[in-house]
Amino acid sequence: MKGGDPMQQNYEAIEWSRNGRILTLTMNRPGRLNAVDGQLHAELARVFIDAANDPESDVIILTGAGRAFSAGGDMDWLQGQIDDPLKFELTAREAKQIIFSMLDCEKPIIAKLAGPAIGLGCTLALFCDVIYAADDTVLADPHVGIGMVAGDGGAVIWPQLIGYARAKEYLMTGDAIPAKEAAQMGLINHAVPAADLDAKVMEFANRMAGSALQSVRWTKVSVNIGLKQLAHSIMDACIAYESLTNRSQDHQEGLNAFKERRKPVFTGR
Repeated sequence: MKGGDPMQQNYEAIEWSRNGRILTLTMNRPGRLNAVDGQLHAELARVFIDAANDPESDVIILTGAGRAFSAGGDMDWLQGQIDDPLKFELTAREAKQIIFSMLDCEKPIIAKLAGPAIGLGCTLALFCDVIYAADDTVLADPHVGIGMVAGDGGAVIWPQLIGYARAKEYLMTGDAIPAKEAAQMGLINHAVPAADLDAKVMEFANRMAGSALQSVRWTKVSVNIGLKQLAHSIMDACIAYESLTNRSQDHQEGLNAFKERRKPVFTGR
């Protein structure tokens, strides 16, 4: 029930809802395919801390309202950071907070992808602990398609899931991966018929909620130690490189081409 949760007063772009001890966090900008703007980015930077500290839940489901999980960065928000590069400093700080708060959260986080997970949306999905997707959707990290480095965490998580060779191929091309193929290669856990997605996710969430919670939480913590070490060693450099491309001519050309629905003409500058 929208607006009914006590925590909802602290959030505008993320909806909180509950089913027993299961907390669902829904990115709620369906008219923009849940593209991440400044408001949603700021809320993502703190929502997993609040959810981790929430005494009324043991399991978290992360999803998106409407037809997409998330279409990535909102183009107007990205343009604003080109126009005023100092704004990227806040984005960089929040980007690290998002990733580390997900890794630090002891509760299992389940991603439910009823629609595309693109760019930052894909990163959010891949940093969840178990990922379910409708088998008719896709995942992609096309930062390069708008002239940017995949600095929001993609360079950390993709190689750990599918190996360096395939990770570099997909991150350097931005090519989309159908959910079924993503599951086969280990990028996500499960690709299921769209009609079964809600039931499959809730079945697994209930299984987690009914498990020996301390052992589940601390198993997650143990597995994430290596990921946290990698993230600490990689994120600052990734974001620094991304900030360089934020000031590039190719990035502006990438946004212009996207808005004008044409192929970008990159110059390498």
